[in-house]
Amino acid sequence: MTETIKTDVLIIGAGPVGLFAVFELGLLDIRAHVVDILDKIGGQCAELYPEKPIYDIPGFPVVTGQGLVDNLLKQIEPFSPVFHLSRMIEKVERIGDPLFRVTTDAGDIFEAKAVVIAAGGGSFQPKKPPIDGIAAYEGKSVSYAVRQMETLRDRSVLIVGGGDSALDWTLNLHAVARRVTLLHRRDVFRAAPHSVEQMRALVAAGKIDLCFGQVVGLEGEDGMLTAATVREDSGRVYSIPVDHMLPFFGLTMKLGPVSDWGLDLHNGELVLVSTETFETSQPGIFAIGDINWYPGKLKLILSGFHEGALMAQKVHRYIYPDKRLTFQYTTSSSSLQRKLGVL
Repeated sequence: MTETIKTDVLIIGAGPVGLFAVFELGLLDIRAHVVDILDKIGGQCAELYPEKPIYDIPGFPVVTGQGLVDNLLKQIEPFSPVFHLSRMIEKVERIGDPLFRVTTDAGDIFEAKAVVIAAGGGSFQPKKPPIDGIAAYEGKSVSYAVRQMETLRDRSVLIVGGGDSALDWTLNLHAVARRVTLLHRRDVFRAAPHSVEQMRALVAAGKIDLCFGQVVGLEGEDGMLTAATVREDSGRVYSIPVDHMLPFFGLTMKLGPVSDWGLDLHNGELVLVSTETFETSQPGIFAIGDINWYPGKLKLILSGFHEGALMAQKVHRYIYPDKRLTFQYTTSSSSLQRKLGVL
């Protein structure tokens, strides 16, 4: 049986706003676990534009998406948050006042007194390749994320794509899998240059295979792959023996299961919140960042930081109902500075 994970607050979304929420909650002695559907921390900043410069973060004339994430991770180190990656929240149930039971598609069960939705525009959903019959292999020998590398040990893995995720997993899995083949439409990659260089070095050393073309068919029975049929731009068709395929065709944003949690929505797309506390129509459930809406809403990271600070003040009432909250500044409070490890 899965052991229930108990925490003060469960944060859904490990992007910049979710990370800063850990900081604001931590200052108030509120423990947090963080769940994200991606296999890395950082949300859109890490997944979609890790090297893209951002110019509107206070105090940083310019910072990359990954640089911002790295700084936020360092900032929240004193509060030791626990991250649960490659997981999508499936169900949120109220089982007390206040108490929620939250379950994921990986079978995790959390109990928390408050839930904070910081999932950006919603959950990231993988773009699936247009291959006839692929659904029969999904979950068995076709995966859109790697949750445990060991499940691919000694297997023939076909990685399809040319972005950071495809290159990262090519580099990570080549020492685990029996053989890794990277397949892309053409010999031009969108990944970080150093990753492309490492991949080409492995190809030159004969440690992985690099092919060009598109998967047009799959072979195998009972959901288990034995080969993938590939067609090159020239029209040549050939078969690659494979027993697991990882397509990385990018991600799309969808509100996902959030729309089934009984929250008031705005135009069916964003969660309606109070601007005093950023609490939703369900007491104890909060929404901060791009996933929420209120009159005058600006979809900016700095707006999400402000929302997280006000959210934490209200969450404190749920976690410590009998404790008076005194507002303090980190610049002058020795108590807060001790929490941050600077005293």
